[in-house]
Amino acid sequence: MRHIYSQFRLDGRVISCTPTGGGHINRTYLLVTARPHLYILQWLNGQVFTNLTGVMHNVVAVTEYLHARGSDDRSALTLVPTHAGKPYLLTPEGDCWRVYEYILDSVCLDVAESAEALRQCGVAFGMFQRQLADFPADTLVETIPRFHDTPNRFRDFRDAIARDCAGRLASVRDEVNRFLAHEGEAGMLLTLLESGELPLRVTHNDAKLTNVMLDEATHAPLCVIDLDTVMPGLVAYDFGEAIRSGACTAAEDETDLTRVQCSLTLYEALTEGFLSGCGDRLSRKEIETLPLGAKLMTLENGVRFLTDYLNGDTYFAIHRPDQNLDRARVQLTLLEDMERKWADIQAIIGRYMP
Repeated sequence: MRHIYSQFRLDGRVISCTPTGGGHINRTYLLVTARPHLYILQWLNGQVFTNLTGVMHNVVAVTEYLHARGSDDRSALTLVPTHAGKPYLLTPEGDCWRVYEYILDSVCLDVAESAEALRQCGVAFGMFQRQLADFPADTLVETIPRFHDTPNRFRDFRDAIARDCAGRLASVRDEVNRFLAHEGEAGMLLTLLESGELPLRVTHNDAKLTNVMLDEATHAPLCVIDLDTVMPGLVAYDFGEAIRSGACTAAEDETDLTRVQCSLTLYEALTEGFLSGCGDRLSRKEIETLPLGAKLMTLENGVRFLTDYLNGDTYFAIHRPDQNLDRARVQLTLLEDMERKWADIQAIIGRYMP
């Protein structure tokens, strides 16, 4: 590790390097120097992100843009250059390393302690949209190709059904049919993008509470982190993912489906925060399609979980049998609850429509 971090322009001699964070993709370490000065050192997973230079191109472009327009150093992640002046390190073995300044006097919540906490999550991702509204999204690399191409996710799903390589199809026919009943909705957002009714935006694509840094004293949002999935997309993707992960009343792999609901209280808190953070930078059509984004992100994730279950659990990490099936059932239950509450959801959006 010393060979790695010694190649960056650090303030002082490193006295400790310890693993930190709960991420499952990259490896993250906390560096402390004798000054003292704190840094975050990260190794990027090249198996998940096959275009590492593309990932870092996006991170550099977005963070530099945000810093050029922000007054608080904590309003965006700050990359520390190597001694060669590069924003990241590529080793001869093909590994990619980077160092960020540690965001001082900040906190990151694992779960929403209240509706207000989720509102602040919405504010953070809304601010992200407002700050990057004029950024040329088409100059960013698609770091995970077809990531939110929901029709393509259904094609993968139908392929998994046809192959039934793990012999599990017979036991999940009901879930399969309920997901397939929504296939006609899968391409609705992409159709609006292709017709020009929705603009291409810079999107985070993992918009959840654990990727928001809050001020330690006030709990006001400072910035969003984990920018490796930042790429061109639709604003409804980020709103939808925030709702899917934040407005659900149960864990993602809950086995008691009676506990799974779409909380209208949390839905409204996040909506109010998100739209207040966006300011006046969204079109009316974008705002109208936010609930559709929540439905499609829930549908897409559910289909992905069930696809992986049918394929024998080859993609998502599991810690017990049938965990991917439970994840799929939670998403399906959440989706169907959204549909039952659709009139209430539309009313929530209407209350915050400019």
